[in-house]
Amino acid sequence: MSTTTLLHPILALRFGENPDHHLWNNNGTWWCHYTEHLPDYTKRRVRLSLHTHDRSVARILRDALLQEAA
Repeated sequence: MSTTTLLHPILALRFGENPDHHLWNNNGTWWCHYTEHLPDYTKRRVRLSLHTHDRSVARILRDALLQEAA
């Protein structure tokens, strides 16, 4: 692994056949969750509210959030 790779967190993202992967509904509000692997070889679990009750909006917000985080 190069030094430049170790300077920034690496996201652990998995996409498969489930279009709602990285999403969960908590009492009607959609949340996004993913894991960052940090330069010191630890990991951080990130959980963020998407502030929406609409699944299709949550998917769009999740995609934008993960794109920004990457």
